[in-house]
Amino acid sequence: MTEPLVQLEQVTVAFGERPVVDQVSLKVSRGDILTVIGPNGAGKTTLIKTVLGIQKATRGRISLIPGLVIGYVPQHLTLEPTLPLSVRRFMLLSGRPLDDCRAALARTGVDHLLDASVHHLSGGEKQRLLLARALARKPDLLVLDEPAQGVDINGQATLYELIRQLRDELNCGVIMISHDLHLVMAATDRVICLNQHICCSGFPEDISTDPAFIDTFGHQVAESLAVYHHHHNHSHTLHGDVVPANEPHGGCNHDPH
Repeated sequence: MTEPLVQLEQVTVAFGERPVVDQVSLKVSRGDILTVIGPNGAGKTTLIKTVLGIQKATRGRISLIPGLVIGYVPQHLTLEPTLPLSVRRFMLLSGRPLDDCRAALARTGVDHLLDASVHHLSGGEKQRLLLARALARKPDLLVLDEPAQGVDINGQATLYELIRQLRDELNCGVIMISHDLHLVMAATDRVICLNQHICCSGFPEDISTDPAFIDTFGHQVAESLAVYHHHHNHSHTLHGDVVPANEPHGGCNHDPH
């Protein structure tokens, strides 16, 4: 098996006596897209901050591969409104060479905004700028907190598809938080439903029928989810690999939507 880029084992983060993240275990390897969903106040952002090393775990163990490079896309870009700041300058503040910055902006489709003011960007342009800044680091792991925040509905599916493409191109792992359940279910490989503790986890096509998911989000949400980007009839190993067709109960027959 591939060595995990990051692994959490029974991690708890408590503020005073109150656990915000309670005994969470997860791992992400190259090629994985793991999405954390859950209601407001479930501890999702605290969990991400713990992975990033911003928040210290109260208990448990966090393991990172040596030399791990993380590209982080925060939920919001908060800037002093009176501070002049161009896209060029914002990217260069990452410490990466201009050529790397230009290439990252081009890959996210906003290289034409190089000399624009960051303050005048649309919500979608800001999110693509933040993603470009993370990409300029050439990360092993992308950590995305609500990457479609402020993006209109027409741009959300495109952004999630871009994230899948970047995962393939960089051979990186991805951890993302999202409230956009309908779209993200088609863009992820595995899902964790968090409500301080892990309520349920697994493949996207299985989550919406899990009783814990239904308890958390309700029957209407569970029944309305377009949970995967294709219908299929295949078997998985415990590690998520498709069982080869020549093995009993194996094979994969996809019918694209």
